[in-house]
Amino acid sequence: MLSTPEFWVAVSFVLFAGLVIYMGVPGKLTAALDARSERIANELAEANRLREEAQALLSEYQHKRKEAEAEAASIIALAKSEAEAYAAETRRKLAETVERRTRMAEQKIASAETLAVKEVQSAASELAIAAASDLIAEEAKGAKGAKLVDDSIAALKTQLN
Repeated sequence: MLSTPEFWVAVSFVLFAGLVIYMGVPGKLTAALDARSERIANELAEANRLREEAQALLSEYQHKRKEAEAEAASIIALAKSEAEAYAAETRRKLAETVERRTRMAEQKIASAETLAVKEVQSAASELAIAAASDLIAEEAKGAKGAKLVDDSIAALKTQLN
């Protein structure tokens, strides 16, 4: 038995296993594996935490995007209503301006018409006065004219008293 190589291989294996156990290699190997397992577990936990943070951040940004879209829609609606109100106000003011200018034009036309009528009446009056003057001048010649002057003076005296 001492001469067989298998025996010496078995003895050296047992010695080697004893030395490995005496040196604490299984404990160190277990500790290294446990540390690696713990590090992997920590990395997984960190990855899960980061994923949850990213998910929360994503939902927050989606919520903010929806709020921004709603605010933009309300701003657009407000701008449309203000534009419509401005357009209505502009149409109203334009109608008022047109109406006011129409009234002013009508007043100018009426004023020009009244002025033209007065000028025609004035010209007719002047023409009538000139014609009457010519007629009176023709009629007032001689004795008839002297009697007319005397009658006018007498009438004037009675009106002044």
